[in-house]
Amino acid sequence: MTGPLALPLQAGASTGNAVGDYLANFIDASYAGPLGKAITFLVVAVVLYYVGKAIAVPLVSRVLERRGLDEHAKRPLRKVTAIVVLFAAIGVAFAFAGFGNILTAVATIGAAATLAIGFAMQDVLKNFVAGVFIYTDKPFKIGDWIEWDGNAGIVEDISLRVSRVRTFDNELLTVPNSNLTDGVIKNPVAKDTLRIQFEFGISYDDDIDKATDIIVEEAEKHDDILDDPGVSVRLTALGDSYVGLKSRFWIANPSRSDFVKTRGEYVQAVKERFDEEGIDIPYPTRTLEGSVTVNGEAVDAEAFDTDER
Repeated sequence: MTGPLALPLQAGASTGNAVGDYLANFIDASYAGPLGKAITFLVVAVVLYYVGKAIAVPLVSRVLERRGLDEHAKRPLRKVTAIVVLFAAIGVAFAFAGFGNILTAVATIGAAATLAIGFAMQDVLKNFVAGVFIYTDKPFKIGDWIEWDGNAGIVEDISLRVSRVRTFDNELLTVPNSNLTDGVIKNPVAKDTLRIQFEFGISYDDDIDKATDIIVEEAEKHDDILDDPGVSVRLTALGDSYVGLKSRFWIANPSRSDFVKTRGEYVQAVKERFDEEGIDIPYPTRTLEGSVTVNGEAVDAEAFDTDER
């Protein structure tokens, strides 16, 4: 090997031989040489990795900040940088210890890595590619509330292999990235506004127009419900014991806490108005027909109306 790189590599080989010569004073010479090279390789690899990481990762972070990338995008790129530094440190240490030139070292490491990836890291690769898709497509980001496969929570971290989601019961879910790209992900907070729906049930004897006016008025009174788009109310169901009026309204800057808080306050306000105006929210009832025997006497079953409260 010729050129400027040859001198430090030759010096490294000499260092490895020097360590081996020193060890020959204490152990058999046939073991001293390989052991000296191994020690040189280990020390150089560790030093280069930590020094390179201390320099490269902050440098990459500053570049990413200048480009205005989100935190969920910067984290995997910083990890990729650290991995590149690791492979570079191993390659240079391989050559520095006298095991061969740096091109041979890189080729050897690359071949070994390819073999390992091909046979033992299929799932890791799948999740890694899924993580890249999450980074590029941005179906969600750190801090978003997402729902998938019956699960829901706030995204706390997105890495190259897994994403971590904190559920609303304060449980931490570690989810392989492929699980989040192979199915349907619901992100209610992806946009600036969110529409909420709630169906109120009134009895058949109540005034539908009056109930509709109450539902609209209470929505207009609530500070967190948008005036534009305004609330809409439609008759959507004629059940066995109720008439269904579905209210649709919008909130701005949605989050899980905003969604639950606003809906709860709004529904409570409508319920209280219904009580004040004498509008019933009915519950299902069932009437038994026929007769039953009680203490030896036949009693009409119609006397036993039941409810499902």
